[in-house]
Amino acid sequence: MDVSTLPDLDQLDNEALKALVVEQREQHLKALSSKTQQVEHLQLVVEKLRRMIFGAKSEKAVIQVEQLEFQLEETETEQAVAEEKIEAPASEAKPSSKSRPSRKPLPAHLPREVVTHLPGHDCCPDCGGALRNFGEDVAEILEYIPANFKVIRHVRPKFACKQCERVVEAPAPSRTIERGLAGPGLLAHVLVSKYADHCPLFRQSEIYAREGVDLDRSTLAGWVGAASELLAPLVDALRKHVLSATKIHADDTPVPVLAPGNGKTRTGRLWTYVRDERSAGESSAPAVWFAYSPDRKGEHPRQHLKNFKGALQADAYSGFHHLYEGGTIYEVACWAHARRKFHDIHVVHASPITTEAIHRIGALYGIEEGVRGKPAELRCEIRQARAKPLLDDLRTWMEKCLRQLSAKSETAGAIRYALAHWRALTRYVDDGLLEIDNSAAERALRAVALGRKNYLFCGSNSGGERAAAIYSLVGSAKLNGLDPEAYLRQVLIRIAEHPISRIEELLPWNLAEDLQPTAKAA
Repeated sequence: MDVSTLPDLDQLDNEALKALVVEQREQHLKALSSKTQQVEHLQLVVEKLRRMIFGAKSEKAVIQVEQLEFQLEETETEQAVAEEKIEAPASEAKPSSKSRPSRKPLPAHLPREVVTHLPGHDCCPDCGGALRNFGEDVAEILEYIPANFKVIRHVRPKFACKQCERVVEAPAPSRTIERGLAGPGLLAHVLVSKYADHCPLFRQSEIYAREGVDLDRSTLAGWVGAASELLAPLVDALRKHVLSATKIHADDTPVPVLAPGNGKTRTGRLWTYVRDERSAGESSAPAVWFAYSPDRKGEHPRQHLKNFKGALQADAYSGFHHLYEGGTIYEVACWAHARRKFHDIHVVHASPITTEAIHRIGALYGIEEGVRGKPAELRCEIRQARAKPLLDDLRTWMEKCLRQLSAKSETAGAIRYALAHWRALTRYVDDGLLEIDNSAAERALRAVALGRKNYLFCGSNSGGERAAAIYSLVGSAKLNGLDPEAYLRQVLIRIAEHPISRIEELLPWNLAEDLQPTAKAA
């Protein structure tokens, strides 16, 4: 308080002094409230930055779960050792832990190698009588054969005509990569190891060296580049399938890209577009298409979606906004994104409003659990009857809370976000094909996040485009329940001689029947 600004207190009567005290108190409370809001805001920013540095809370939870899994493994191992040491009479089985799961039958699709064990005698060891077969005891064990390399020699005998000396020889079989030494199985393994199992090429080179095969990283890189060129028409067919839907999920994620010349990295983007209508009871094949761009400008999704018409489920990224201007694409927002804003505040400063908001949004998700997989018409009917009243009540409650909160508070910002996107957030109740959130796209990006931690950056813009192409094929194979390596192996066996006019025949769902055993295993 600046004393020089106060009036002469000796000249004031009691009422004036009381008014002055009240005024000064209100000013102090107002200043205190402003400081409190600043502290809350800074604490929230610090918490967000801490998550960026040390990992999201969910990632920390995953690490804790993994640690508990390791502890459980050790405990179960010690328990098994203790049980083996328990001596039981020959007529009794050894005790087993109730916590141990019952033994499952070994997979029927695995090849069987039969080893027959005959008695050491061809007659009765007691009386010498002849033996007759009346049955057999069968026991199975599961064995592992380490992955191994082999060299396939293609031999073409040459024949010469005895009369005209013409040479007759079978045509050379085509190779997946022209003049390349890698077979389709090895190429598929390299691609899946890099883009699905997140093992960089230099680590693969070290692994192969332990098996006595010297494959330089540059050689592997050349194979990846050639394979991605060969697969480009298939990726384009996948893109057309995804964008022919009337609803797709979209999202993007940063990916570091090595800047040429200075050894530093800049930030590119991987965009994902997912077609998955299974939760609405549709039979169309699910698929995901990735696209790379060197930056996050809105012109990239504009180019990606220039021929798309329908619902775009995405977050509120401003680069998408221009897509909704013509009316051919309409926005469907993500309730998970809106809920996350309340959750981030709740973690730092839990309040009755954030608690109530999370609870109310959770009730909407509870309804979705019951309609997942149901036909679109039924989903719409149930949402209209149950979710719409909850949404109407939620909006009224949010507007009431907003009038009670300071305009500068973080909670008010979360409420304003929801109200500003209310039409897009509630559009799902009017169309059973739509979803409550954009989880399909976020799930598709998890593989990118895991890979980014291992290979750190893409080597160039073309490297980002290759990554997008292989992520598209690997992700779509997984969505269709296929083993990505088995799928790519089949594609690489066929694609070199496959007519490009029938490239759709090599899409994952069209090869599912040929890969049925691996599909069931997946």
